[in-house]
This record gives sequence, C-alpha cells and structure tokens, in this order.
Amino acid sequence: MLTNPGNPGAALGIRETEAAARSLGLTLHVVEARGAEDLDRAFAGMLKQQAQAVVILPDPILADQSTRTAALAAKYRLPAVGEARNFAEAGGLLAYGPRSEENFRRAAFLVDKILKGSKPGDLPVEQPSRFELVINLKTAKALGLTIPPSLLQRADQVIE
Repeated sequence: MLTNPGNPGAALGIRETEAAARSLGLTLHVVEARGAEDLDRAFAGMLKQQAQAVVILPDPILADQSTRTAALAAKYRLPAVGEARNFAEAGGLLAYGPRSEENFRRAAFLVDKILKGSKPGDLPVEQPSRFELVINLKTAKALGLTIPPSLLQRADQVIE
C-alpha cells in the first residue's frame, strides 16, 4: 500500500486495509511517500519487498501525481488501484471511489446553506453515497491480466 504519512486519514486507512488483507490471507506492506520526490524510492521499495500489486490510499498530494504513479506502476509491472477516475485514465489498472462530481455538488449545496446563514457546526456530516468503478483494459492487457466479465459488467467505465 502506498500512503502519505502526513495525511491525517492515513492511519485509519492503513488499519482498515490491514484488517481486510488479514481476512483475505494477504500480507500488506506499507510504503510511504510524502510527495513526488518520494515516489521513485517508494516503488523501488515495493520491488525489494516483492510486491504483487499496489493500493494507493486517497491523498491529495498522491492524487496530484496520478500520471507519474501509474507510469511507475507500469514500469515495475504492478497492478495498481487508486481512488479517483483520473488514476485509471492515467494508466492505473483500476479506480474505485466516490464520484467526485457528486461530492462537488454536495459541497456547493453546503456552501449555499452557510452563505444563507446556517452555522457550519449545525450541518450534518455527509458520506459519499455514489461510488464509481473504472477499469483500464489496456493496462490489464499490458500486465497480462484478465478481468472477470462479472467485474467488467459492474464497471461504470471500461477504458479499452
């Protein structure tokens, strides 16, 4: 797993992913990158640990490096999973996460309420309700992977 330790949500993401990995009988190695300057070292570390895939935890700094991260994953022949659609569009194997357009709409709705006088502390905390799955078949083919038809049918977008 690639994570930015400077992200306040990283610890929770690591705990949750470790629990999921244990339940699947997988070994999880956490590799840290605080920014673009750490990515080459992080991927080289994955190679040393004989990683078979990489999950990239949500982080604005890492998201800004989607193209570079996808290129490094391809260089090291690692299937890579990210959160945002642009990661799969940049060459990552797949992306699964909240629909950013929906989050932006909800943010605008909340800003409107605040501008009309609502106190931010009185507004309910909202969690995303719509998620999207984007699969990059070009990347799958380059890695020699076959994506099950059942997963392709569930995808919101398939990049061919």
